Amino acid sequence: MADDWRDSNIDDLCDALLVLRTRDEAAAFLRDICSLHELESLSHRWQAARLVHAGTPYARVASQLHASTATVTRVAHWLNHGEGGYRLVLERLGARR
Repeated sequence: MADDWRDSNIDDLCDALLVLRTRDEAAAFLRDICSLHELESLSHRWQAARLVHAGTPYARVASQLHASTATVTRVAHWLNHGEGGYRLVLERLGARR
């Protein structure tokens, strides 16, 4: 995929995420940088990616997360055809468990 969405501001944000060492530090940073609605949206997308990756049908994922099937389909698209970020984290978390 083209990296036309990446710029120095995105890189700065990535660098900020990389210095976080604990779940509490990550939670504090995310809460400061995101609104509660944004955090909820991000967490729903992450849960949708985990469920789709596990083979859960889209309709069940949407129902479980109180999300639209369009959102679940969009997450599934990025899971399967995106930059590989979802898969990388899913694989790393799976290896830790």
